[in-house]
Amino acid sequence: MLLTVTTFAEPGGWPATDLGFLLHKNPARVQSFEVSAGAAHVFYPVATQARCTAALLLEVDQVGLVRGSRGQVPEGFSLGQYVNDRPYAASSLLAVALARVFRTAMSGRCDARPELAAAAIPLQVHVPVLPCRGGAQLAAELFEPLGWQVSAEPIPLDETVPAWGDSRYVDLRLNGELRLADALSHLYVLLPVLDDAKHYWVSPDEVDKLIRAGGGWLAWHHARDLITRRYLAHRSGLFKSAIARLAEVDDTEPESFDNAIPVPGAEPEAEPRVPLARLRRMAVLDELHAAGASRVADLGCGEGALAAELLEDKTFAEVIAADVSSRALEVTERRLRLDRLPERQQARLKLIQTSLTYRDQRLAGLDALVLVEVIEHIDPPRLSAVERNVFGAGAATVIVTTPNAEYNESYEFLPAGAMRHRDHRFEWTRAEFAAWAARVAAEHGYEYRIAAVGASDLRLGSPTQLAVFTVLERTSQ
Repeated sequence: MLLTVTTFAEPGGWPATDLGFLLHKNPARVQSFEVSAGAAHVFYPVATQARCTAALLLEVDQVGLVRGSRGQVPEGFSLGQYVNDRPYAASSLLAVALARVFRTAMSGRCDARPELAAAAIPLQVHVPVLPCRGGAQLAAELFEPLGWQVSAEPIPLDETVPAWGDSRYVDLRLNGELRLADALSHLYVLLPVLDDAKHYWVSPDEVDKLIRAGGGWLAWHHARDLITRRYLAHRSGLFKSAIARLAEVDDTEPESFDNAIPVPGAEPEAEPRVPLARLRRMAVLDELHAAGASRVADLGCGEGALAAELLEDKTFAEVIAADVSSRALEVTERRLRLDRLPERQQARLKLIQTSLTYRDQRLAGLDALVLVEVIEHIDPPRLSAVERNVFGAGAATVIVTTPNAEYNESYEFLPAGAMRHRDHRFEWTRAEFAAWAARVAAEHGYEYRIAAVGASDLRLGSPTQLAVFTVLERTSQ
């Protein structure tokens, strides 16, 4: 089975062969790796300054798969165990090989080209034969919200016999501008989802793998439940665990716990649990109302969850959704169905691409600036620039939320010392957050107040901490 990834260089830009640095695989030679299903080979059919294509070829050892580690033929032998589509069609076997061969690239780390690894680059992905239970339309529904342009052409059962119709396989092509690490994570999760099969035992460890690979996008995906169920082979206990973890840990917005599958024999909860992301937004909206804010900017808006609620509330005459990621803004636009909104609603909303490390006059003089789970994604050396630009924009109110690092101890599935999201650069304790808030307020002429968001533990505090900064000129009136 085969998968190719292609990138292109713009005139005067970085050479396309830098794809080799990002994948940690030299374009000048073929490399082979032993994987559980057989052997994986990486080679570059095209490697020029303008275009570079990396190919992953998986040679499946059918006999080895059947015999297993003990070298014995399993009971219930049938010819179907040896004669099937595994050597040819992309599946969970290819996803496993992808993670094995491109592990470092999937983590987003590249010491040789760190800025390129963090940037969205032009990518084309081709999977010639992909089993797709749900048809070509499902492939589009899963990949398009992630920023891909999707072409999924059904493959005929037999080209010489058109009357037989199409097979369940598609020829998949993806085009987009994304981080390479994000593209690989999409493929790792969605290839077995489209096949709707796992060629190995699905254990509780698969939940960890799903959260690691999909933590940055799965929680807000409209097909989250379908993706999670299929990835976890329809095991209801694992599905419930994954949904809970996405809701509690990820920065993005999942649906409520109400749709989680109940555990047989478990006592029903007296009241439905509200996801932490929803509690954060409720707290922010309450603070904005208390401040009397009318013109508000959601900085680092992500996929637009807060912007959607601000737009629904007629209290806010102007809503700005700002993010450094063009893909996030595209998702926000789709989420809000901007093209279908009434003209009055459209007039209240602005989507702007901007970096908080640079001064942007479009953010000057607003009533309130909001950073919901944003600052922990900023490299510490750049934090001072963000402080100057945010608190120097002249907003009467600034609201900041961030994780409480002490509360991480209560997450049984989070390893000791680990942070809640793979992109977090730091997570502050309550004392560290309070010290930061006091310093920033003193330097920029604000007073501040800190509040807790989420259920509090007497020893660990709450999962989220919130600070409200109010400009001193406003309070002295």
